[in-house]
Amino acid sequence: MTRRAPRLVTRLMTAQVVVIAVGALALIAAAVLVAPGLFHYHLAQTGETDPLVQHHAEEAFATSFAIALLIATLLSLVAAGAVSWFLVRRVAHPVEELADAAETLASGSFDVAVPDAAFSSEISRLTDAFEAMAVRLADNEATRRQLLSDLAHELRTPLATLEAYIDGLEDDVLPDDAGTFSTMRDQTARLRRLSGDLREAALAEEHALGIHLETEDARAIVQAAVAAARPGYDKAGRTLGCRLPDGPVPVAADAVRLQQVLANLLDNALRHTSTRVDVDLVVDRGNAVIRVADDGDGIPVDQLDAVFHRFHRVDPSRRAGDGSGSGLGLTIARAIVGEHGGTLTAHSRGQGTGATFAVMLPLASA
Repeated sequence: MTRRAPRLVTRLMTAQVVVIAVGALALIAAAVLVAPGLFHYHLAQTGETDPLVQHHAEEAFATSFAIALLIATLLSLVAAGAVSWFLVRRVAHPVEELADAAETLASGSFDVAVPDAAFSSEISRLTDAFEAMAVRLADNEATRRQLLSDLAHELRTPLATLEAYIDGLEDDVLPDDAGTFSTMRDQTARLRRLSGDLREAALAEEHALGIHLETEDARAIVQAAVAAARPGYDKAGRTLGCRLPDGPVPVAADAVRLQQVLANLLDNALRHTSTRVDVDLVVDRGNAVIRVADDGDGIPVDQLDAVFHRFHRVDPSRRAGDGSGSGLGLTIARAIVGEHGGTLTAHSRGQGTGATFAVMLPLASA
């Protein structure tokens, strides 16, 4: 059994008592050793030679000195003890409360009361940092639970589809033809995509995406992304427009990762547009700004930031099984842009008004 260490208040008060006692003893020793000699010297300087007078004077001095020293020492000890107790309690009490709050956090409960410790800037910083940590842990726990719930929901549809098709094949309900295997292959690809995106999202949260920044021409990156996406637009009967500046637009970027961001935005726009999507690259106040604008479903104003959350969809009914991505693409895209020192934002006037996603990156020369 581990022996419990003394409380902080006990240790601090013991230390204070020792310091006060040593100070008092030092004061008494110094006074006893120095004061009588000085008194005798000054008494001799008066020219008084009567031994009886000298004896009574020294005896009177010794008595009054001892009484005064005793009273002063007692008063000093009482005052020092009271002040020490006050200071020790002001220091130890918030630390004890923080220890209790830490034990509550360790037990898995994030509803903790953080003490208000304004006694010193150091303790105030400690309590502020602890409160921020508690809030962060609570948010992380809520996010973890939501992630597990959303992940289970995302996995349920492809797994259920695969299970149904396997049962159908075993029971000879479904034909053993290319269409059946194509559907099963699509669901397997969806699971593989979800698995890969989950790994990317985890790496993004840990800032471990392995991004290597070099000076690149943003025009070439946008051109490559548009060229890669154009066949899909042509197949879907959608128009993909692209407007680029005349001169080069140098940015510090990982070309492959930045093309991944644009591919995600273009794929997202294709799923939500009805006619066309436009990609623009402009230079604005020392930044390269890439805008991907569609004329499709739009985004409610109160969800413009939420669309970057994991598994978020503007229309929850599309979550069930439309195959419209893993729900992690925009989360990963924003993380990649953030690693470039830029921002990824969404703009829309509401549902049915289309949406614009803007990637802003600092110019390499800025």
